[in-house]
Amino acid sequence: MYRKQFYVFDQDRPVPVVIRNYERGDFDDLIQVQRESFPPPFPSNLWWNPVQLNNHVTLFPEGALCIEVQGVLAGSMTGLLIDFDPDHPDHTWEQITDHGYIRNHVSTGNTLYVVDISVRPSYRKLGLGQALMSSMYEVVVHKGLDRLLGGGRMSGYHKRANEMTAEQYLNAVVAGEIKDPVITFLLRCGRTPLKVVSNYLEDEESCHYAALMEWKNPFVTTSKII
Repeated sequence: MYRKQFYVFDQDRPVPVVIRNYERGDFDDLIQVQRESFPPPFPSNLWWNPVQLNNHVTLFPEGALCIEVQGVLAGSMTGLLIDFDPDHPDHTWEQITDHGYIRNHVSTGNTLYVVDISVRPSYRKLGLGQALMSSMYEVVVHKGLDRLLGGGRMSGYHKRANEMTAEQYLNAVVAGEIKDPVITFLLRCGRTPLKVVSNYLEDEESCHYAALMEWKNPFVTTSKII
């Protein structure tokens, strides 16, 4: 199981944090993190429920991570293993994650797929999201997987949808011409875009699009490249 203790910085002040596997006793806090992280218009029915969380800690506990700041659960990240075929990348969040229940987890899969990452808004200046992402990269390396993969919300796209396609928007973010709250964060974490996926998630801010983004295990060479 995973546990890492280190410091993040609140301006110049070191703050102790712990990243560990979340457990059943954390469920209420995890659901509250979801409420704070994804307020309306994000659909509340997509917040975690206890059955989903129980599946996470039962089916793939290695992919169930949370971060504590001085004893307060401030964020979480969840994944499952899939067999990803780069020749057939299109999917929806519901299909790939079993609506968040991860009953389709493949213990011998080649790819760690990110189901969710969330950090309480009041803690977002501490770099906790990047810390969680780095820890999940360590899980990828530890298990010898090909990659980490996930769909990134294009949460600023609704402001530009009348003037550019989703693909043009993603290209503009990658070029540094536009800053998107989610995609720019993922780029900072070392993720690289593969393609835009339509109807990925019920998400008005993204106009239901997502950018499929990966992090390749630098210790593994794969033959298939998009």
